[in-house]
This record gives sequence, C-alpha cells and structure tokens, in this order.
Amino acid sequence: MTTTTLPIQIQRIMEMIPHRYPLLLVDRVVDFVPDERIVVLKNVTINEQFFAGHFPTEPVMPGVLIIEAMAQASALMVVQTLGAETEGKLVYFMSIEEAKFRKPVVPGDQLQLHVKKIKNRSNVWRCAGEAFVDGQKVAEAIITAMILDR
Repeated sequence: MTTTTLPIQIQRIMEMIPHRYPLLLVDRVVDFVPDERIVVLKNVTINEQFFAGHFPTEPVMPGVLIIEAMAQASALMVVQTLGAETEGKLVYFMSIEEAKFRKPVVPGDQLQLHVKKIKNRSNVWRCAGEAFVDGQKVAEAIITAMILDR
C-alpha cells in the first residue's frame, strides 16, 4: 500500500490509469481509505463531446458514462491500494449489476463518486458505486472488474 496525500489531482490520476480524453471521466480524488473506499469528483461541463448528441436541446450525461466514471474510480482505488506496480494496467468490466439511474446529470453538475470494495480475489475486484450530485444519489451499480497487464 502507498501513502496518500489528498487531494489527488488530474496529473497524478493520468499516471495511475490509462484513460485519456474524451474518456477520462474523473478529475480528482478527495477521500481514500486503502483496500476499503474512495471518493472521486467528476466535473460535468457542456464541453463534453457526448452532449453534442445526448441530447442537443436538453443535455444529459449518458448513464453508461456515469457507470464508466464509477469504474475509473474503482480502478484508482485498486491502484492506490496495491501501489506503483499496478499503475497503467487495464481494468476490464466483467459485470455490471443492479444499475439504477435516479436523476439526470446535466452540465454544471459535479458528480461525487463513492466506491466501496465489496471483495477481491487475486486480480478480480467487486465494488459498490454510488454517484451523488449536491448530496442526492443520482446513480448506483455493483461493478466487477479484472485487472490485467497491457
């Protein structure tokens, strides 16, 4: 495990996971407990490419991208827990369960992604994710993923 200085800014996040624009969907880590939980922020702006088509007259962040942001938060928790030898590895979805979307996420919102480890065995991790905007839960899902070398 590594020592963590919070917040973890975007430059460090890009060292930890391989995602890049336009699919890097996390901006800052604001809370972290090794092998237990992480809280990550995603600032939602009108400049995001997906808003051009979803939906042009009433922009809404696609639910699948909220789930992807939860998965990236999960990957950050794993990397920060396991240390530098896991940086840059790929995380592949194995399952997404119990996904629920409760309220639209729109430009100007700040997603606060709360991810908790449920369990892990070897390179497979299962996590519960919740997304909040202004303290209101907007989405949730159970994510199982496998961490592999590139």
